[in-house]
Amino acid sequence: MACSSCCPKLRNKCPACALPVGHIRCRAMERVLESVLVPCRYADLGCTKTIYYGRESTHEKICNFSPCSCPVQGCNYTGSYKDLYEHYDLTHSTGSTAYSFNGVSYIAAMMFISDKILIERVYEKKLLFVVQCFEEPCGVYVSVSCIAPSAPEVGEFSYGLLYTTWEGVTMTYQSPKVKKVLKVSSQRPKDSFMLIPHSLLCGPLLGMMLCINELKQM
Repeated sequence: MACSSCCPKLRNKCPACALPVGHIRCRAMERVLESVLVPCRYADLGCTKTIYYGRESTHEKICNFSPCSCPVQGCNYTGSYKDLYEHYDLTHSTGSTAYSFNGVSYIAAMMFISDKILIERVYEKKLLFVVQCFEEPCGVYVSVSCIAPSAPEVGEFSYGLLYTTWEGVTMTYQSPKVKKVLKVSSQRPKDSFMLIPHSLLCGPLLGMMLCINELKQM
């Protein structure tokens, strides 16, 4: 017997007699394996939960101890989202502002350069929110994400962006949910973003207002 991931490695041949192993599922062994409990792969980081074999990936997506990567360029730190917050607070937070949350929205005035990121801290939630902007031929894409696993304990958030030009033209964007990511991506977002055309840009800097709200759990 061999599992589906091992069969290709064995070239679909039995390691004992070299006969073809075939592609017939052994339902009895599948049931046995599905009943086996295994520790979370992040047990060394503090997770004490055990998961049924084969369901590890589902748990890892919501595990509080899933390692999150520091968004600061050149920093290789990884850790749980709360440890990441402490790391950023102690190592990179010079000149940045931490916001109290208290279950309500907060607003921050921002000035940032295209193709850069701005990191906002919410110390009550121990969360880092990352504002990214990507300069493209059609304009600048602006998106907001939260560096954390999709664990219920983290909570759900929405965000709004408001951009006003020197001529008084105003653009707004409201996202129903802030995406949670374990690592900041350098790829332009495909959804959940504000697009500011080049014709409305004030220059190399963007003036922006950010508002993040915690969504109430049903």
